[in-house]
Amino acid sequence: MKLSVIIPVYNVEKYLAACVDSLLGQTMDDLELLLVDDGSTDASGELAERYAAAHPEKIRCLHVDNGGQGRARNFALPLAKGEYLGFVDSDDWVAPDMYEKLCRLADRTGADIAVCDFLERYDDGSGSVVPGAFQDHPLSFAGSCCNKVFRASLVKDLRFPEGLWYEDFYYSAVALIRSQRTEYLREPLYIYRRGQPSTMHNDNAAKNLDMLKIMDELEKELDARGRREDFAFLLLNHVLLDTISRLANQRDPERKRVIRAFREYVRGKIPSLRSCGSFRAESRNRRIIMSLNYRGLEELGQFILRVKNRIA
Repeated sequence: MKLSVIIPVYNVEKYLAACVDSLLGQTMDDLELLLVDDGSTDASGELAERYAAAHPEKIRCLHVDNGGQGRARNFALPLAKGEYLGFVDSDDWVAPDMYEKLCRLADRTGADIAVCDFLERYDDGSGSVVPGAFQDHPLSFAGSCCNKVFRASLVKDLRFPEGLWYEDFYYSAVALIRSQRTEYLREPLYIYRRGQPSTMHNDNAAKNLDMLKIMDELEKELDARGRREDFAFLLLNHVLLDTISRLANQRDPERKRVIRAFREYVRGKIPSLRSCGSFRAESRNRRIIMSLNYRGLEELGQFILRVKNRIA
């Protein structure tokens, strides 16, 4: 078996058919789909069962009590038979040749991980390409695990954190830390449905603090390998820049308290930005927003970004 694709399913009866049909329509035939019904309260579980009955050679349907995406994926991981692993969210879909291209790239280069770009799409048909990475750094691919294939031998013992947000980020970051070679295909092959509630687009400020638990675990992982600057890279980009900036645009009255907790965490790990090599390696524009967020001026940073976007 070349590829196993794991799809956690929870209350997505409106979107599940488009997701599964895109996987059944792959130009690569040597794959299996593991649909994990995560205690759905709508008809998603029954629909998944119907797909498994209609395509028993390709689809297995599993059922677990509701416990979140991480737990559902972990339930399926020991059952996956593929040489490579892929993950798809059940309200998204993929281009017909996504997995053929990514597996072929990994085969040709010997890569442990192959990555593609996203195409974000709204229900009205509008959307845009989102790069799989914004910088030339191997850990810049950390984030979603859905735009990647992972060599199963690399991640056979790796599991998603359960009950936490940012479990995708943890899994992909640890896999990238372990990877000896990661290849990037600059094509938007994973289609991400926008307009749905998600970890990255939410208004629950306090739950974002799960990121600090994830960062504590990644710190241990990187320190054990003597890669302190790589931890600083993740901290600067995913906490100081992305998370604080995202929280600054929320309406939740808790956001200021949560931002303060993130800022204090970063300051405790990086007492001086100017003495941090990862910070100095960033582009001028990113350093400006990082510096403002570090100093408690995140609202000014967002104002500057809005002005720049209007001008652009």
